Amino acid sequence: MNDAAASGPTSPVSPDRPVLDVWCDLQCPDCATALADVRALRERFGDRLEIRLRHFPLAKHKHAYAAAQAAEEAAEQGQGWPYIEALLARTAELGKHGEKVLLDVAGELGLDAEEIDTALVDGRHLLAVDADQAEGKAIGVTGTPTYEIGGERLDGGRSQEGLRARIEEIAERLLAGPDSAAG
Repeated sequence: MNDAAASGPTSPVSPDRPVLDVWCDLQCPDCATALADVRALRERFGDRLEIRLRHFPLAKHKHAYAAAQAAEEAAEQGQGWPYIEALLARTAELGKHGEKVLLDVAGELGLDAEEIDTALVDGRHLLAVDADQAEGKAIGVTGTPTYEIGGERLDGGRSQEGLRARIEEIAERLLAGPDSAAG
């Protein structure tokens, strides 16, 4: 899901607009911590950097797979990022109370919680979540958060230390274009 509320690799990418993929588990406390970096990157680069949330629910988080599906439905309803941010603020609660939290957050944001519940039952977003996870595995993602920008994979699951600065450096280089690397 990207900032335009589309999902995964199907969204068009402008060659002059770098893409930052953020592989995320919506029940992961480390992903909740990483959200501050994502916000700072969004603020610094605005529309010059496309930030896409990519689903990578981990088996150790019982409700992460359902959360990813709910986030896809929230994006369909035009509230993808607000829903993701609200869920990440409640990872502990999601771990304790499960799918009820997914519906509570939807209601708090004015989304159609009943439609989110229906989406969880009918599985309409399973393919999008599975595609993200498969692509993540294919590029070597093993934990969350993991970032990918300009062909470089940065593992935030071990430590967030210095990652935002590294992402900013890569994004600036990509925005400067191919001629800047020669100098």
